[in-house]
Amino acid sequence: MTPPPARQAADVAAAAQLACLLEASAPKPGNVSPFASFRDTTYEDFLASAAAIGPALALAGERSLGTTIRAAVEATARWAPSNTNLGLVLLLAPLARAQLRPGPGTLRARLAATLADTTVADARDAYVAIRSAAPGGLGRASEQDVAGTPTTTLRDAMALARDRDAIAREYSTDFATTFDMSAPGLRRALSDRLAWRDAVVEIYLTLLAASPDTLIARKLGTDASVTVQRRARAVLDAGGVRTPAGRDATAALDRELRDEANTLNPGTTADLTGAAIYVVLLEGGWRGPP
Repeated sequence: MTPPPARQAADVAAAAQLACLLEASAPKPGNVSPFASFRDTTYEDFLASAAAIGPALALAGERSLGTTIRAAVEATARWAPSNTNLGLVLLLAPLARAQLRPGPGTLRARLAATLADTTVADARDAYVAIRSAAPGGLGRASEQDVAGTPTTTLRDAMALARDRDAIAREYSTDFATTFDMSAPGLRRALSDRLAWRDAVVEIYLTLLAASPDTLIARKLGTDASVTVQRRARAVLDAGGVRTPAGRDATAALDRELRDEANTLNPGTTADLTGAAIYVVLLEGGWRGPP
């Protein structure tokens, strides 16, 4: 039986908040966690941000995608001192809207339709949200630069950035990484009876080993991001969260990725991890292995 719209919207928002909490609470190397802060951001800031986005995502089925993104980022700014969740909001908002989209079909099919329907107005609102969050390493683009006013749809604007930003790549591929790799991998980890915290770290390491983190690449260049990618692969080869040697290697990687300016923070990989958690939750994965 399909739940009433109001309850469904509340569940979609709660799942988004829970995804943010699970992502932030896992000790992912190089990221904020209950055990590690950044100079300008604490674990508690991420908890506040998770709570803040709930009302905006509860209305994702009634508002445009761009409006939802902008509302969630603006709500976060009232609670957090710096950018904590822009990338994650950009990923969660279309998933929330897709889940609340009327009609039959899988979440993935409804997401594809949601992205195909994006407008120039969506791009304008998303650009405002991105500028207000002021993410690190943004740089400039020759076409549809975020500093200007977009003249194309949000999906088309993201497609122009797909080679330099993994979140943009998800928009242009109907979230291929999320649905083909990270969400299935998370389900397998949970089916193997890993705790959520360990399962989240494993998927994060899997994503980081599979592709260079684009935030690191924008800040420090391709060589630095590829070096981190190789280190993540070595951690997985040592067993990752599943073996004592792998856990030691995970802790060592965490130490390597920490500096005063957080330049080696694989933040985009963390955002992709959050999207995988959200998909698993939306598809019924909270009460045990799906």
